[in-house]
This record gives sequence, C-alpha cells and structure tokens, in this order.
Amino acid sequence: MVDDNELNRLRDIAAPAPAKDAKARAFEAALRAYDQENISAVSQGSVGGLRLTERAQKLWSEIMQKKLIATPALAGLVALPIAGYATFHLLREQPPKFGGDEKISETLADKPTTVKPTTAEPKPARGELEKDKKADADVESRDATDALVAPASPQKSESTVAGGAAQQNALERGVLAEPAPPAPTGEFALDGAASVPSTSRARMAAESKLMAPQQPAMAPADQMLPQEENRDRIEDFKTNPVHAALEDPVSTFSIDVDTASYSFVRSSLKQGTLPQADTVRVEEMINYFPYDWKGPDSAATPFNSTVSVMPTPWNTQTRLMHVAIKGFDVKPTEQPKANLVFLIDVSGSMDEPDKLPLLKSAFRLLVSKLKADDTISIVTYAGDAGTVLEPTKASEKDKILSAIDNLTPGGSTAGEAGIKEAYRLAQKSFVKDGVNRVMLATDGDFNVGQTDDDDLKRLIESERKSGVFLSVFGFGRGNLNDQMMQTIAQNGNGTAAYIDTLAEAEKVLVEDASSTLFTIAKDVKIQVEFNPNKVSEYRLIGYETRALNREDFNNDRVDAGDIGSGHSVTAIYEITPKGSGGEQIDPLRYGQASVDNGGVANADEYAFVKIRYKLPNEDVSKLITTPVTSANEISSFDQASADQRFSVAVAAFGQKLRDEDATAKFGYDKIMEIATAARGADPFGYRSEFLSLVRLASALGGNR
Repeated sequence: MVDDNELNRLRDIAAPAPAKDAKARAFEAALRAYDQENISAVSQGSVGGLRLTERAQKLWSEIMQKKLIATPALAGLVALPIAGYATFHLLREQPPKFGGDEKISETLADKPTTVKPTTAEPKPARGELEKDKKADADVESRDATDALVAPASPQKSESTVAGGAAQQNALERGVLAEPAPPAPTGEFALDGAASVPSTSRARMAAESKLMAPQQPAMAPADQMLPQEENRDRIEDFKTNPVHAALEDPVSTFSIDVDTASYSFVRSSLKQGTLPQADTVRVEEMINYFPYDWKGPDSAATPFNSTVSVMPTPWNTQTRLMHVAIKGFDVKPTEQPKANLVFLIDVSGSMDEPDKLPLLKSAFRLLVSKLKADDTISIVTYAGDAGTVLEPTKASEKDKILSAIDNLTPGGSTAGEAGIKEAYRLAQKSFVKDGVNRVMLATDGDFNVGQTDDDDLKRLIESERKSGVFLSVFGFGRGNLNDQMMQTIAQNGNGTAAYIDTLAEAEKVLVEDASSTLFTIAKDVKIQVEFNPNKVSEYRLIGYETRALNREDFNNDRVDAGDIGSGHSVTAIYEITPKGSGGEQIDPLRYGQASVDNGGVANADEYAFVKIRYKLPNEDVSKLITTPVTSANEISSFDQASADQRFSVAVAAFGQKLRDEDATAKFGYDKIMEIATAARGADPFGYRSEFLSLVRLASALGGNR
C-alpha cells in the first residue's frame, strides 16, 4: 500500500516551468509533418490511375476548396477533360488490338504464372532438358518474328522491368512481395502515364491474371504441327469362322511362305504401337521362323508333310491339327544358274532413310551371295522406267555395286513401265533350267500407268507365263502399299517380304537366299476333308487371304503359293472332337446328313490331307495324300516337339494381336511360358526377339 502522507507530499510539489524552446520545436515538427503530407506521392486510398472514382472525388474536392462557382457551361468544360482522362486510362487497361489475330509478344510479368510447391522436385531427365531447350528456342524464334511485325511499344523504365521480374519470382514462390517505398516523382511521368510504383502495378496485373479464368497453355510449335498422314494400304479381311464338319467338311487354301506381316508387326511394336489387326496375318508370323520338320529323302519328291494332333493350350475342349511341310534343301553346289533383274523404285517417295538407302545396302548383301556366273540386271523406275545396268555377270562385282550406289530418288512412280522393262530384260538373259526372277523393291506407291490392283494383277499374270518368277520386297512406313505387294506376289509365282532393318535384309537375302531364289515347287495347294464322325467343328488359323474354292484344288489353271529350297510351311487347324462338349454350333433339327463310310477302315480318321503341286518347269500338278488317324495323336502338349510348341505359341500371339475370341482369356504370360520353354537352339536370335515382342505387346496394353 502507498502511504497517504506520501501522496499528500507529492500533491504539494509545484510543477516545473516549461523549457523556453519546447513549444517552438513542437510547432515546427507539426508544420514539417503537414508539408510532407501535402507533397507525398503515395496518399491514402487506391493508387492513382487505377480507380477513376477516387481521382474524380479528389478533383472535385480541390474545386470546392477554391470556392469556384461555375455555371452549367463551366461544369461541362470541367467534366469534358475528366471524361477524356478516364477514357484514356480505361484504354490503357485493355490490351491493344491492331485488327486480325496478330500475336502479341508477352513481357515476363504478363505471362501466366504457376504456383509451385516448395518441396524439392526430382532433377529432370536429360531428354526433358533437351525438350525444354528446344521449346525455349521455339519461343525465342517466335518472339523474334513478332518483333519484326509488331508495332514498337513504349520503352519501360529499368525500375519497371526489374520490379516486374522480381514480382514474377515472388509469384512463382507463392508469395507477393510488399512494394518498396517509391522515389519522389511528379504527378505524371514523362511518357504521360500516371506514375505509380512499378512493383505495385506488376502485382496488380499479376493478381488480376491469377484471379481471371486461365486459358489452356499453348503447346510448343513443334507439337502443334499436323501429324503426318499414314497412307499405308493394308488389305482388310475377316478371321476364319468355325465350320461344322457335318455341313462343310472340306477346307481348301494356298500355302503362304511370305514373311512380310511378321516384320511389319515387329516394326510397329518397336515403334511403341500395337499393330493394326489387318496387318497381322497369322500364317506369315508362324512361317517367319525356320523349323526342323522332316524333309523328303530325295529331290524326286520336292517336299514332305508331317501331321500331328495335340491338345490346345488355350482350350481344353479342342485339339490342334498341326500340318508341317518341309521342302527339299538344294545343296549350293547343285544350285542352278541365276538370272536376276533388280527392279528398283527410285521415285520421290523412296527418299527416306528406311527406304532407298536401306534398299541399296540390302542388295549389296545379295550381290555378295551370288556365284560368279550368275547374271544381274538393274532397272529403275520413277517418272518412267530405265535400264541402269544391262545383264552383267556377278563376277563384275565392282560394276554392279557402283550402279547400285549411284541410284538417287526423284519423280513419280511408273511401276507398270518398270515391270514390263524388267520382264523384258529377264527374257533377254533367260536361263533354261535355271532361276529367272524379277526382284521388285518398292514402297508400293504406284501412281503412274496401271495403278489399280486388278490391272496390275492382269499384268503380272500375263508376264508369269514367260517362266519368270517374282519376289517383292517392301520398304518403309507411312506409304507402304502392302495390298499391292500381296496382289503382285500371289499372282506372279512369287513371295513378299518386308525389310525394315539391315538385319532383316541379311535374313531374307543372305541366310534364306536359297529358299528366296530357288523354287522347288509351285502352285502348292492344301485341301483337308474332316470326318464328321470324329470332328464336330474346325477352323483354320490364318490363311484368310489365301482361301480357295473347293473346285480350285484340282484346277491347274488356278495360281497358288510356291515353295523354295529348304522352305518350311506350317498350317494349324483347331478342331473340336465329337462329344467333347466344346461345340459352338448347334446341330440341325431337320435334314441332318448321314455319314456313309461304306464300312471301310477309315471311319476312325480325323481327316484326310491332300497336297497338290507342280514342279517349276511343269504345268501339270501332282498329288500327295496323308490320312490323319489316332496314330498321329500326341497325348499332352508338353510331349510335342519344341518346334511344334513354338509354332503354336506364335499362332497364339498372332491371334492375340488380332483380338480373336479364341485367345481372349489366354494371357501373354502363357504365351511367354510356352515360347520360352520351346525356344531350343536359336543361332540367329529370332526366337529370343519373338519373346521381346511378346513383352512389348503386353506392356503396350495387350489385346484390343
């Protein structure tokens, strides 16, 4: 407690007299504060020039302070400059427009900003850095172009640019910096614009952009370019249906030793896309691989067939009837002389790295494989056809290689004229009892002369009567006419292959040169009759584009596929044994046909396989038959040979890529399992590559 006596004592003390200059100092400080308030560049309220109402009020206040009494006319004169001033600032707040859709180069402070998290981000990959550099280069290029065509804008002060950059950095961090105290300036800047703190203007502009609806970010110019049109021509076809053996017991087709489909599928997968269903011809995928089927004992019989019946890995209620054909392998010392005409497309469409340059490298490989007494001619075609190399012996290798190396692309594609000239040269150097073959290398873009497939078919059919065979090699993507290649090959006693890499060229033209060049049988057809007592249903896997009418089998005028030296051909049927419960077709209620086997011993046969063929220099066909009985059965799939199991894995893969119902529930992992176990000897790595393609297809999303 405080003593009352102490308080009384303090009350009686007299107050000290004020200092003589204290009042003067306080008065002087008040005057300085008043003067500073009147000359300050930043007053309370909104920044000048951004809110028009505030400036109008301030102007009206000044008029009232000066006690000006105006008539209506004077009020109009005062209102006119105010309205003009307001209009001027409104226009300044809008982006300038010069008519049309001209591009306006942006300053750093005007660009849309993105609020980034403060957590550390992973270091961008090298590829992303390269993309960013390219995008930055594109932006700089666009800005430079705009600078040439855009009207000159007023130069900004250094403080404005620096403030805008600092403000942009602050916005990127998610924090708006407070404006720094401005330097004293006059009411208006020299350029006629209201003087405001540059960082404050940048902040206001940035805030308005952040609050406004954001426009989608524009993609870099290189990403906005239209995608190159894919003009590949592929023949579309439907998958073979299931047939009831009781109603339709006979299946007829031409063999197919082409391999173009497999190479095309591989090219698609390695480019990161699943192939189109119609590019997948399952039989060509199966026959791409060499198999060690049992061949004939002598050249008197050009090939041998082996038939097996085994369980189906993707359906426990069906079985696979596996038909394997092996051609006689002609020894190199016994190979006949070869008369080859290289018919090379040098049109403008071939001016791509995977076209003419790869073609030249491929044919150089083939030249090195030929014997000294073989003959080579070269015909090129673009706007018209021309002979680059007259028939020349392979011993003059330097002359041949020089002619190949000097090929250059250009012009349109007169394929018809080239084909006629090539066949003329082949006839000129025709070798009796030898190999006479035109080797057409193209992307298939025929656009001069006969370009219709039917016209080309008739042309090839007329030329094949001369005894000259045909091989077609496709190159490149985006303009490949696969449909035309198939038409020419199938009607010209020929084969078709697609070459997408130099390794594939080596396979087709070097490793498989014997089967590619030396034909041992032509017009080979297969016809299978199924026994309805043993088989309820069947379907042929693949060969959709090689189907023949039943009556075509015995008609020697109907063209079919050819078999080369050592060629292996495989055909697989999926059959439904009678009573297995796997039937997809209901039996007929009325008019069911009865099967009369005449009491013969073949009632227990699954099927009867017939093969017709002609020798290369003959026009009358010969017949080979094979009954399929229980003796051909294999009790379990694992007991089948490695080649049989691997061919079945390839068949499953092809069906999977075509999104067929039969393999819809059969996963890629199962295909991998079968193919890995059946890889066997793989000296060239073809089967290992197949496994990598299965993995790619699985990673890309599997079946459609």
